Amino acid sequence: MSQHGEITQSKCQQDEFVETIEAEEAGKPTSSVHVDASPKQDQALQLIEDAGYSTTLTPENNKRVLQKIDLRLLPILLSIYFLQQLDKSTLSYASVFGLVEKAHLHGKMYSWLGSVVYLAQLIFQPVVSYLLVKVPMGKFMAASVLLWGISLSCMTAANSFAGLLVCRLFLGIFEAGIAPAFIAVTQMWYRRLEQPVRLGSWYAMNGVVNMVGSLITYGLGHIHSSVFEPYQIIFLFFGLITIGVSVAVLLFMPDSPTTAKFLNEEDKLVAIERLRMNQQGIESHEWKWDHVKEACLDLKSWFWFALMFTISIPSGGITTFGPLIVKSFGFNSLNTILLNVPFGAVQLIATMGGAWLATYWKKKGPVLALLCIPPIAGCVMLLRITHDAAHKGPLLAGYYIISVYPGITPLIYSWSAANTAGETKKKVTTGILIVGQCVGNVIGPTLYTTEEAPLYHRGLLSNLALFCILFCLILLNMGYLTILNKKHEQQRVAAGKDAKVVDHSMNEVGAAQTDKEGMPVQQVANDNAFKDLTDWQNEDFVYVY
Repeated sequence: MSQHGEITQSKCQQDEFVETIEAEEAGKPTSSVHVDASPKQDQALQLIEDAGYSTTLTPENNKRVLQKIDLRLLPILLSIYFLQQLDKSTLSYASVFGLVEKAHLHGKMYSWLGSVVYLAQLIFQPVVSYLLVKVPMGKFMAASVLLWGISLSCMTAANSFAGLLVCRLFLGIFEAGIAPAFIAVTQMWYRRLEQPVRLGSWYAMNGVVNMVGSLITYGLGHIHSSVFEPYQIIFLFFGLITIGVSVAVLLFMPDSPTTAKFLNEEDKLVAIERLRMNQQGIESHEWKWDHVKEACLDLKSWFWFALMFTISIPSGGITTFGPLIVKSFGFNSLNTILLNVPFGAVQLIATMGGAWLATYWKKKGPVLALLCIPPIAGCVMLLRITHDAAHKGPLLAGYYIISVYPGITPLIYSWSAANTAGETKKKVTTGILIVGQCVGNVIGPTLYTTEEAPLYHRGLLSNLALFCILFCLILLNMGYLTILNKKHEQQRVAAGKDAKVVDHSMNEVGAAQTDKEGMPVQQVANDNAFKDLTDWQNEDFVYVY
């Protein structure tokens, strides 16, 4: 079969796409695929209708367009997330350089400065979910970066608990949409096979922040100024950089594959065709209340909530109190900052290693369960080893082992993103997930208090229990997704289709598709990919566990 056959360009319309998997994999020219692309449907349909044809996806054009997408999107996403995590971490860095003493923070004041960011994000999530459906993605992200950069810069002038609290509150509001937007961008641009590594790559900026951010802060800490305290220099420096990056985001971040200026018309069609087998759609600006209802009634939405809640409690506590925990081992301020660098390196390796393993296994649940084990061991070490100068090495080792936990969060993001369809449902489900993350991060720092130094027994013990609970929740969610796949098999049989379908979104383009006996597997001819159906409504949807 020719991979570059003549493309039919007739203007006839039909209600459904008809395309066999043999045409997609071997490069056979597709039949006319024109549809009634009403404003309420996915914008991908409108682009195909305007072009007059749909293209054929081949390994060659898939690789070429994917490379273009990566080169444009990843530098922007990585830069934004690096700055977001760096800006959040400025509080813990500032605590090492005298913020607690200068601002007269006592009791749980410092803990609440860590929690209020997530409390603001929690309250703002319903608004974020709506805006992500209605507002172009690139403009939304640029505005968010600009406003949180201004908020961080304003912390330079805050020298009291009240002033710092207000600034941190606005920082949380303007950062509230970043993670949901990044998840939406990943769903909008990447096949499900590609999502774990892309999600992992921007989330891995947590580890880079702990390395690079610690070194930058180490340098800033040596600046002697008669005007600013060291912690004020930290706030101002990173705030101004964030404001500058917002301009680049506005200029270069595309809103969607259907409007991206860095892709020509043929490449836009390839970008859309790449996502057909995701069965998740690409972009629709209609808010659908039936999707909202389904997201709230879907048990897996609450599994995502529970998973994120459970991992975010220890994450919030360790992020806020990590440098103070290291300092409690008997190190001075500058050494404490430097010793955070290996913590970041372990985070980076765990995050990208977990993403790679999930891609290789084509399963996320088993990888998540595996990543729970090192943090459990690390918590046990910090709880059982005596905190004195003679045990600095083992204590640091325990702290670094705990730092595997950041690899868990992006895989939960990816797990949720891969198992939800329908434009509004995707945004609402992500909102529910982020609410769980925010609640966990609000609670996390409150389990630690400066009065408990150097042992931090209550915080570490609660973290240990939560990592164990997380392991159990992962297994339960895997079981539930298996049940949903069985239900969709029954629905396909009732609709006259084959019970078993191959999830091509989890295979390389051009890979041979066979069943367990090595026989070719027939793909459904009725294509629901761009009808803005939810995963419940679309019997062709395959859940990934």
